[in-house]
Amino acid sequence: MAPQVPQVPTGPPSPAAQPAESAPLLRMSRITKTFPGVRALDGVDLDVQAGEVHCLLGQNGAGKSTLIKVLAGAHQPDSGEIHWRGEPVRPATPAAAMRLGIATIYQELDLVEHLSVTENIFLGNEVAVRGVVRAREARGRAAALLRRLGHPEIDPDTAVGALPAAAQQIVSMARALSHDVRLIVMDEPSAALDPDEVDNLFRIVGGMTADGVAVVYISHRLEEIRRIGDRVSVLKDGRVAARGLPARTTGTGEFVALMTGRDVQYVFPRRPVTTEPLHDRVLHKVPPPPVLCAEGLAREGEFEPLDLELRAGEITGLAGLVGSGRSEILETLAGARRPTAGRVLVDGRPLRPGDVTAAVRAGVGLAPEERKSQALLMLESVTSNVSLSALPRFSTGGWLDRVRERAETRFRTRGLALHPDDPDRAVRTLSGGNQQKVVLARWLLRECRVLLLDEPTRGVDVGARAELYGVIRRLADSGVAVLLVSSEVPEVLGLADRVLVLREGRVVHTAPARELDEHRVLDLVMEGSPSC
Repeated sequence: MAPQVPQVPTGPPSPAAQPAESAPLLRMSRITKTFPGVRALDGVDLDVQAGEVHCLLGQNGAGKSTLIKVLAGAHQPDSGEIHWRGEPVRPATPAAAMRLGIATIYQELDLVEHLSVTENIFLGNEVAVRGVVRAREARGRAAALLRRLGHPEIDPDTAVGALPAAAQQIVSMARALSHDVRLIVMDEPSAALDPDEVDNLFRIVGGMTADGVAVVYISHRLEEIRRIGDRVSVLKDGRVAARGLPARTTGTGEFVALMTGRDVQYVFPRRPVTTEPLHDRVLHKVPPPPVLCAEGLAREGEFEPLDLELRAGEITGLAGLVGSGRSEILETLAGARRPTAGRVLVDGRPLRPGDVTAAVRAGVGLAPEERKSQALLMLESVTSNVSLSALPRFSTGGWLDRVRERAETRFRTRGLALHPDDPDRAVRTLSGGNQQKVVLARWLLRECRVLLLDEPTRGVDVGARAELYGVIRRLADSGVAVLLVSSEVPEVLGLADRVLVLREGRVVHTAPARELDEHRVLDLVMEGSPSC
């Protein structure tokens, strides 16, 4: 049975907020949305008053992004109702939502870099008469919007791609305000801003709410929610965990408890019988040398200098929010990104920076977050995908030995219980869990010694997850050094032997997984208390 949703009085509203008893500007009722293998939203309710900042809180994967995409017209709900200004609506497209007065500013800004600031602000809403664009008038309006947002220094004629992240955020807000918007959704708007820029953002939000514009504000930063928010709704596993919590007086512990209650069961394989790390089990107590080392590894603007050791037989977990530098660390270790400082060594030998081929030859394999676009050839067969990393093994005189290639593929995929057991099947026809097994089979065929896993169970149903957990544990037990990234804290704690907690590109805590729990990790990633 689903937990009861707390109905919490909002208390005295902020000066900008409308009285709590007034009809809401927006009401979303019983919204459901299902994707293959995943129920992203399960009967979600949300109401937003004119002139308030309503914050959405929840772990990665809780359903926040899906909910705002339904509101923005980017997704169509399977069921449920949306009432806007008291009238039932169902925006079919983002343009339709914008015509209603609903604008969404995503974390990944949808700006066209080679177009000017003015062209971006009025893109799709050009200032024109009888089809002729009035460039001078558009530029004047753009300048006025930028002044309203407190940034008259932004040149309306500058290409957006030449602007820093904070200025691009302002351009996105100006685009929203170029329409007659009454509600603006902001998805992690402060992720790329420094403290002074965040202060300016809050000043802008305060000005908009004073004019009666409502703001739905998504952030993982509790200190921001307390500063800017009026009320908070919490999502967990696609359901509402709480509605109408007062932003300024609800404690951190209550927020964390609401986010961590779960209906999904995680079935993890047993760790080795001893609770000691592998390198402490040897009789002489001298740890074996690490397979992979990162020394002072950093990428400016993405993650701070990092020291890391990955040892054979251990699973190391990276826990952190989206944008904390998790994926960037994995891609830098794999040579897909060039570090701005530090180096990576395998078996004591430094790898050439930013060289994927060198990393693969040294035995480093990466299963990226977006397997369909970054790892798999969706129209090709299982065999073609698995053998991709080891084609020279099957090549003689420029000809591929297809029989041997297929036999080796089948041997590796059978070891992972791929279903269906057909090496000639197109990868696009497989389930998410079996597609992930194809990626793992590729690195098994390559006999990699270091395996970097970024969100290995994303889009995978619960039953297939248990299979993948067993595969990952067996790989570690066979001597592979595994580095695991997951947005789901229980997954990191259930699989990893050792956990590094990241916040905003910095490691704030390192500990054996058995010494951590979900509440502690979430406290660290949201509040950022450094380790002693």
